[in-house]
This record gives sequence, structure tokens and C-alpha cells, in this order.
Amino acid sequence: MQEGAVLEMRGICKYFPGVRALQDVDFTLRKGEIHALMGENGAGKSTLIKVLTGVYPKDGGEVHIEGVDGPAVIRSPQDAQNAGISTVYQEITLCPNLSVAENMYIGRTKGAVTNWRKMNSGAGKILESLGIPASPTQQLGTCSIAVQQMVAIARAVDMECKVLILDEPTSSLDEQEVQKLFGLMRDLRAKGVGIIFVTHFLEQVYEVCDRITVL
Repeated sequence: MQEGAVLEMRGICKYFPGVRALQDVDFTLRKGEIHALMGENGAGKSTLIKVLTGVYPKDGGEVHIEGVDGPAVIRSPQDAQNAGISTVYQEITLCPNLSVAENMYIGRTKGAVTNWRKMNSGAGKILESLGIPASPTQQLGTCSIAVQQMVAIARAVDMECKVLILDEPTSSLDEQEVQKLFGLMRDLRAKGVGIIFVTHFLEQVYEVCDRITVL
């Protein structure tokens, strides 16, 4: 891998019946950078992300991740998560009827008994460290869309992700909410997280991104 890289995709190919979705695509993400991934609809952005996160099997090429010897084997979203790759989608995939803390730890607690005090305390520390204006015990559905996305990001960060994929995260946000999200992205960049920012908004790319890849 290149020095300073946290992710390298080399020669990625993906075919569907009658369609060549990706052909020999190269993509490098450096540690602590915000990297925009852009392109017209149908250019292959979503396909590339789904190959990286194990939703689609690739038909050629290799994926290398910092700390993993040899090509990474990613056959499922769980494999991607185990390798340090997390995705926050445009559509919120958390549970609005549960609390912020429950959403941050859902699927990560073992056994029938949950230490609620410990969970709320841990969630509170993460929210405070990232400057997210939400209470651990607050029902997620009462938060704005922007804060819900930030909670999803906080969950990913707490799972020690190396690569954070933000798929069209600003589409439903107003300008003030976009700026809050950008502030969180800059904080994560300073912590060394590599961020892939999938978007159609060129002005936002110029404002927050370090590099751009266009498909």
C-alpha cells in the first residue's frame, strides 16, 4: 500500500447481465482525509461502495486495508465492519423508537441483561467528544435528521472504523445542518479517520473535501 493510505482498491471490476458497471477502477483513501466520490447517475458510485462493503461480490481486482495482511476478503457487510469499514446511508437505518444510546449499541450487547447505566454513560462520552447535540436517553425519533445521521456516525466511530462512507448525507439537510455535519467530518478527519463522501453537490465538495475522484 502507498504510504499514508488506509484503503486501496486496485483494478476493481463488476459486471451485471449486459452491463459493465465497473472496469479496472482504482481508488485510494488516505488516513485522515475527506475524499469526494462523484459521478453522474449510473456512473458506478453506488456499485463501487457496495463492492467495498461486501453487498456485491467483485468480479476482479483487489482491496487492501491498513492493518490487514494481503488483499482483504470482504464477502458481506459484517466482513467490511470487521475490517474497519462503516457506512452511513442517506436513508437513516437506525430505530427511531429507541433511545440514542440504544441505537448506538444495538446488536453489540451480549446476553439478556444490558447494563443501562454503563451504556448511557458510554454513549454520553462519545456524543460529547464529537460535539453531537443529543442526550443518550433521548428517543432518536425526536432528533433532527442531521442529528440522527450524526448518531449513526458516532456509532460507526465507536466501532473503531478506519474508513467511514457517507452516502449522500446532506440531501435532506438545510444549510445550518450541513455545516454541523461538516464540523463533525472535520473533527473525524483530525482523528485520522478516512472519509469517503459520496455527493452530487460540487460546492460542498470544494468546501470540505481534500481530494476528488470522478467516475
